Order: sequence, then C-alpha cells, then structure tokens
Amino acid sequence: MSIDVVNETEADIDIASIGQQARFVLDRLRIHAGAELSVVFVDTATMTDLHVRWMDEPGPTDVLSFPMDELTPPRDDEEPPEGLLGDVVICPEVADRQAKAAGHDVRLELGVLLTHGILHLLGYDHAEPDEERLMFGLQRRLLGEWQAEVQS
Repeated sequence: MSIDVVNETEADIDIASIGQQARFVLDRLRIHAGAELSVVFVDTATMTDLHVRWMDEPGPTDVLSFPMDELTPPRDDEEPPEGLLGDVVICPEVADRQAKAAGHDVRLELGVLLTHGILHLLGYDHAEPDEERLMFGLQRRLLGEWQAEVQS
C-alpha cells in the first residue's frame, strides 16, 4: 500500500504517525494492498481556495477528499479491488481551532480528520441521517481501535 504524506505548512505534523494511522484504517477496511493514498496538509489560504473552487463554499474547511477510482470497502465474501484512493487534504490551522473548541489535543483532531477524509474517499457520506449514523459510527469505531493500538 502506498501512502504519501506531505506537509506543505509550518505546522508540526507527525508524518510517520499520520501514515501509520492511515495504513491502520485502510487495513481495517480491507482496502487492497496495492491501493494508493495521498494525504496533504495545507495552509488556510490554500484550503480556502480549494473549498471555494471545488465545493463552492466560502472560507477554509478542515478536510477535503478527492476520490480517484471510487473504491469501496469489499464485502466479507469479496476480494478488495486495486486502484487509486485519491487525496485527503487537511488544514492544520482549522484543525487546531476545532481541537481547542472541543477541548482535546490537535493530534487527535488531525486523526479524526484523516479518518473522516479516508471514509469520504471510500464513498461514505453524511448528507442524510442514515448515512451520517453509519459514517460517524464507523469513524468512532476506527478511531477507538486506533487509540487502543497506539496505547498497547
């Protein structure tokens, strides 16, 4: 599995940990070992530009996902398909504000955004209540499993 993590900001990002968490999430979702993922950390100006250009919404956002091959997690009786997952773009400045508002560490917030972005790449969404329950439930489970893995 190819996971590229790039920090284009001045923020102190633990690139190795982000890559490990991404691999953990993809492994748990049974994504093909040949899949490719890119995670990019960008500044507020870049995120604002992407948010306006691709979502037609003003200002920066915390995370954007740009799927490539529209891969989805396989069912238990299926083999995972090979392909390009796409890009997850995260804005550490927005993540830092959100972490402070939530009363937790920015590293945790970055992990939440990473997992959220990966789920979007895999076709999960939260536009409808049923979709939101499914996506956020899976997100909580994956984050809990990751935390347990890191602490062991």
